[in-house]
This record gives sequence, C-alpha cells and structure tokens, in this order.
Amino acid sequence: MHVGELWRFPVKSLRGERVTSVELTDDGVRGDRIAHVRRRQGLVTARTRPALLGLSATTGPDGEPLVDGHPVDDPLVTAALSEAVREPAWAVRYTGRERFDVLPLLVATDGAIAEFGHDGRRLRPNIVVAGVSELDERHWPSHGLRIGSALIGVYSLRERCVMTTVDPDTGERDPDVLRRIHLEFDGRMALNCWVIEGGEIRVGDPVELVAMALDLPRSGGWVTGAPYRVG
Repeated sequence: MHVGELWRFPVKSLRGERVTSVELTDDGVRGDRIAHVRRRQGLVTARTRPALLGLSATTGPDGEPLVDGHPVDDPLVTAALSEAVREPAWAVRYTGRERFDVLPLLVATDGAIAEFGHDGRRLRPNIVVAGVSELDERHWPSHGLRIGSALIGVYSLRERCVMTTVDPDTGERDPDVLRRIHLEFDGRMALNCWVIEGGEIRVGDPVELVAMALDLPRSGGWVTGAPYRVG
C-alpha cells in the first residue's frame, strides 16, 4: 500500500487543494480547516449551502488560507461567500479543535472508493491510501497506519452526511448517493483518524497497517467520548 492522494481543506466546506506532501501534527494536516464561514446566526457549511463547494480554498506562500486566490478577509471573498450562502457571510480564521466534525484526520482507500462508485472527493478525505483491496478499510479501526516517521491511529468508520450528495464539480445534489451509502455501506465510509506521531508524508510513501492496542485517541488531548462539532 502507498499514499495515493493528499488533500488539505484550508477553509471548512470549501473545495480543497490536492497536494504532494503534508505535515501531520497533533492537529491533523497542518493548515487544514483553519478558517470557516459564518453568518449572523453562526457557522454555516455546505451541508445546507452546497454552493460553498464551488469556491476554491488553497494555501498561500505564508501558510494562510486563500479563497479563489484572495485572502479570506478580502472584500471579494466576503462578496463571494455571501452569494454562495444567500445572505451576508464572511470567513473567520479559527484553529480550535471543535472545527473538525469528529477527529482531525480522515483517511479513505482506493478500494472503498471503487466500491462506492463515485468521485472520491465526495468523501473529502485528507489521505487516500492506494493498493487496498475492496472494503478492507472496514477492518482497520483499532489499528495504526505507519507512513514514514508518522503514525496514524484509526478510530472508526465515518458516518456520512448530505455532503456526499453534492457533485464536487457542478454543485448538483443526488440524494441517491447517500441512500446507497446507507443501504450498501451501513451509512459509513472512510476512517476517522488521529495523529499519534507526526511527520511529513508524501504521495507515493509506503503505508503499513500496524496491529495496535488502541482504545480512545488521547494523543495531544484528543478524546472521542463524543464527536467534536462547531455550531
């Protein structure tokens, strides 16, 4: 097995960037989801405003998030976010851990994506492990993944939501995608993970599945008695 794809999502719910290397820290991928979109009522995501996925978030040379090439506090970004949300909205830089829906790292595999039969971007993984047979990932919880000097703990399969119904290119919704996930995959695809030992990883790096006595992730203060959520 090896690292097939790496993704970073500098702004929560916006389209992410495919990269060739990332640094893993206690907080997941460095630079991941370090900003989110707010309106007067609070946080807003693509679950209810799928047009947000039409905006592209990348990382600038200084490590700061950009939206369609502009700093998040640029008036052009505020206008674009407001149009996507259909009411006044703006980007907020925030690095608290509750910005993640569950744990700070999501890992998918090429085998499960092939079984899924749709674009893997619908699952919004940080890491796609290639060379995996069919649904083998479903046996990985309570194991570790060794990638170079980094060690990732695999906690559980991810419960999927309406985000999977949104086409990552057109923004159109197909409710049958989520229905199929529930009917054929018990509502769960890809893996909730956390970082036990950090380090830089690259596309092409070998991935080793490690048998470990893993319980709740406590590395760096992560404890999953309940999911972490914003808003």
